[in-house]
Amino acid sequence: MKRDARLSAALHALLHMAEHDAPMTSAELALCMSTNPVVVRRTMAGLREAGIVRSTKGVGGGWEMARDLSEVTLLEVYEALGAPRLLALGLGADNPDCLVEAAVNDALADAFADAEAQLVARFGTVTLAALSKDFHGRLDAHYANHKR
Repeated sequence: MKRDARLSAALHALLHMAEHDAPMTSAELALCMSTNPVVVRRTMAGLREAGIVRSTKGVGGGWEMARDLSEVTLLEVYEALGAPRLLALGLGADNPDCLVEAAVNDALADAFADAEAQLVARFGTVTLAALSKDFHGRLDAHYANHKR
């Protein structure tokens, strides 16, 4: 089963954009993300509607952050992407009249709902600024290890 990596890809793009002083084109972002510009434009459309990014057309145009990284949470990005399904597991539907399946589905549905609620709540506590800080810490450590 293929995993939905849209949230990871969007966060990746946003952090690259934050590192640039000028707008980045869809082609530039596509290179950073190992995808194609059409995927970038589709991803950015929802983020633009949510006010997270903005775009400018023409020479020197492209995508850029519309808000400070400290103001944007993972939850906002997740919601801007249409709140894709978080868990790959699902409920059985082969035998809707089976009482065993009904009992199993009820137990799993509650567990899935709890897990998703915790994950969404966690998304609301993490900002893009926190991700950027982590990146910069890793970058500093990388350079320190290679200067020896």
